Amino acid sequence: MTDAASTALQHLRDVHAFQWYVIPLLLIVLYVYATEVERRNWNVFFAGLAFWGMDWFNEIWNALVFHFTGRAPVWGAPGGDSAYLILIGLNIEICFMFAVFGVVAAKLLPADKSLRVLGLPNRWVLAGAGAAAAVGVEVALNQVGALTWEWSWWRAGMPLLIWLIGYMPFFLVSYWVHDLPKVKSKAIAVGSLLTLDAVALVVFISLEWI
Repeated sequence: MTDAASTALQHLRDVHAFQWYVIPLLLIVLYVYATEVERRNWNVFFAGLAFWGMDWFNEIWNALVFHFTGRAPVWGAPGGDSAYLILIGLNIEICFMFAVFGVVAAKLLPADKSLRVLGLPNRWVLAGAGAAAAVGVEVALNQVGALTWEWSWWRAGMPLLIWLIGYMPFFLVSYWVHDLPKVKSKAIAVGSLLTLDAVALVVFISLEWI
């Protein structure tokens, strides 16, 4: 087991790390989504939740990598400065950040789905650009020790997998949900994703795998 993974385990789901700033952060997230509900902007509302749900999906399999290798997760959050480390690579601050990130990403989408950028579908271009920007932020966080990378194929010198697996699915699923024609379809898609996440969390935490 790596030193970073060992440190993270010491802070995993430690309620004594709680800090009061979590409460206003939660209210900010709730306000962002309440604003979209007030406006009946269901495209952005469900796109944001889909983005958030994809982050949970990634964080679960990342924690499983650590369980089955016994060495390290693909990415880790050491946890010492967090108010709550939910999973080995996900703290409460990251969780709230991704909940808002999806809303921001959806708001930047052109209303015209057929609009092309540089001759390419705008959704794919924006997904690629957004994922690249997110990778840049992760590299910076890794450099200051806020995020740890312990595998040779997942590091700043090889960013393709971080871009392709770490972020592109977030944007593509979020944009797909955004563009679904019916609110019911959006609700079913997001509900299915969040249900899958919730079941996986309950099962794997109960088994002490994550």
